[in-house]
Amino acid sequence: MNQHATSAVAATKELVGVYQAGSQHMVGDGFPVRNMIPGAGVDEQLSPFLLLDYMGPEHFPPTDRQLGVGEHPHRGFETVTIMYQGMVAHRDSTGTGGVIGPGDVQWMTAASGIVHEELHEKEFAACGGMLEGVQLWVNLPRAFKMSKPRYQTLVNNEIPTVDLAGGAGQLRIIAGEFRGVSGPAKTFSPVHLYDLRLKAGHQTELTLPEGFNTSVFMLRGQVVINGSQTVKEAELALFGHTGERMVLEAKENATLLVLSGEPIEEPIARYGPFVMNTREELVQAAQDYQAGKMGHLS
Repeated sequence: MNQHATSAVAATKELVGVYQAGSQHMVGDGFPVRNMIPGAGVDEQLSPFLLLDYMGPEHFPPTDRQLGVGEHPHRGFETVTIMYQGMVAHRDSTGTGGVIGPGDVQWMTAASGIVHEELHEKEFAACGGMLEGVQLWVNLPRAFKMSKPRYQTLVNNEIPTVDLAGGAGQLRIIAGEFRGVSGPAKTFSPVHLYDLRLKAGHQTELTLPEGFNTSVFMLRGQVVINGSQTVKEAELALFGHTGERMVLEAKENATLLVLSGEPIEEPIARYGPFVMNTREELVQAAQDYQAGKMGHLS
């Protein structure tokens, strides 16, 4: 049986908590974020996911400046940016660049080290508009932390969409698979990442692997999980390791991000933009960046 097929015998995943943002702050001068991971009080329970920032939604007036975050390094993990509204331009020290807009996903593997910038796209900045997105940090296993950096642009029309039974809504598969349909993202450890839209008054059932760390982030709307717990806008629902099945019932039209991944059971040492396994590796990362070994933007 397909691991994501609906199964009457699958045990229900226990909902262990619903969390609100731990902090609200600006990243650079262009990204107002609510930090859900680790700021909401959950951290190692969500490995391999290290961070979840919810950007906006916020309206930016027209400007002749590209707001955002200037040149900065990363090593040891991946950044995943999912856009819902607005446009963001990316440029990095490997010579890769691109623009992502509504429905697009940028999956950047920093690995051994990369320097990049993230700015409002020029035309978006000039016209102004609503900005909304999610940025995730996904840890890399020790064996891949010093691999070659890479960049995946997953544009909207390349991300497969599955229509849910009974007209309940749609599910886009960014990574992993759902009912035999695979997402385009290449990952270093097993990850399922879904962009889910549920219509008010409808419900759907998801089956995700037992033993994976699983959570649901609610961008907007209101959903009842497993017939009991209500999750509202900008809240994160965390599930236990046991069981496979969850039922989501939309009380309002809802937009959700479903995250499920196999835990990376290795030591974590993190400092700012670096995530390694030991303090010594963090020191080396800082020295390598200062020595220019991660490159710079021209």
